[in-house]
Amino acid sequence: MAKRDDPETIGRRVQRLRRERGLTQKQLAEPAYTPAYVSTLEAGRVRPSDAALRHLAERLGVAYEELATGRPAHLATDLRLRLTEAQRTLATGETGRAAELYGELLAEAEQLDLADIRADALLGLGECALETGELESGRRYFEQSEQALADAPLPARVPALRGRAVAHYLTGELRYAVYLFESTLDELNRSGLHDPDALLLLYAGVIGPYMDMGAHARAAQAAEFALALAPQAGDPALVARMHRSVARTLLAEGRIAEADASLAKAAELYRHLQLRTELANCHWMRGYVCAQNGELGRAEQELRSALDMLTAKRAALYTRQVAVELADVLHRRGKSGQAADLLRDVLGDLSSERGAMHAAAAHRLLGIIAEDARDTEAAEEHYVRALSLLERAGAAGDLADLCRLLGDLLRRTGRVEAALDAYRTGLGHRTAPGTTTLGPAPAQPPL
Repeated sequence: MAKRDDPETIGRRVQRLRRERGLTQKQLAEPAYTPAYVSTLEAGRVRPSDAALRHLAERLGVAYEELATGRPAHLATDLRLRLTEAQRTLATGETGRAAELYGELLAEAEQLDLADIRADALLGLGECALETGELESGRRYFEQSEQALADAPLPARVPALRGRAVAHYLTGELRYAVYLFESTLDELNRSGLHDPDALLLLYAGVIGPYMDMGAHARAAQAAEFALALAPQAGDPALVARMHRSVARTLLAEGRIAEADASLAKAAELYRHLQLRTELANCHWMRGYVCAQNGELGRAEQELRSALDMLTAKRAALYTRQVAVELADVLHRRGKSGQAADLLRDVLGDLSSERGAMHAAAAHRLLGIIAEDARDTEAAEEHYVRALSLLERAGAAGDLADLCRLLGDLLRRTGRVEAALDAYRTGLGHRTAPGTTTLGPAPAQPPL
């Protein structure tokens, strides 16, 4: 609900509206209140209750919100209509235009002191920043959205929490990202706050950090939970469009509450559309599991499905990450030329600040391909670049494996001391497959 004005402002507004309608204080007060109460209220000496404001609004023929805040009731609804338009724009991949719409909404929401729309606009700007790889800006937007929702229930804050965790993950802060995901999941499940959309966002979002930390069992379980929670909507884009059209009609007829209800349904469906990125991550996870089990044909199919979904969303950074996984499968299927081409295409958009783990994986795989082609100089260069990226991210399991590859290469080229140094570095990061230094897994949802 919008923040109410102070008693003096409300009192002056009641007096102005009463006089414009030619009503006496007695006529306005009846039958629930006394003329003396109305006089005291108009003088600004009493803070009216919600019940009193609703009575006065009915007698004055205005909406409760307009009497309490001075803003016409349809104003907030108009902004919500524009908010669904921004959500639709982002869901269909027009990230730049969506950012412009969210920016305009943010400015108006701040001017009008509409906290809920401000929080949604900040969330939208954060999502746009994730899509374009502006991770630091995205994290700040998500933090501000969380702050705006500080008094809201936890499920309402989950989209912003999830966005902040993803921003940390993509900058290479794996352990902190997992902490944010797991602590929020644990609080939701242990408190009985089993909101399907909130849980789906979190379970799908934590898959990537789990994988990069070597917690494969947890990643697989999270993927299955996410897929089980996925909404079963026929074509949410069409249904959302219908609700937006209905809202416009209702708004034109002055049926504001019903228009708000239609807009809420449209907004929820657009959120589901944005979940395509999260569901693509589940196909990505399945592709990884198939690859680990030697089912390379199915792995390629799952990864290509994920890549197609992400490309349609124009999710540039995520698309590059899946492409690295797909290149690994292609290499293992004997298509090393295709794999190398794919890796070179994506490396220009990955760095230590944007997709550090997958930049390292791309260099590692290019090193292996170079070794197969007996180009040891290029192989060593790629391994060293990957090593630098992994050390920053603290990915212990991947570091141990890479040090083994680099050590073997150095030994074969006669540099025994350098090889021993590489092996020692790897032993310092050694972990058993699938293990992690994470604490107990979070509580599970009641599926």
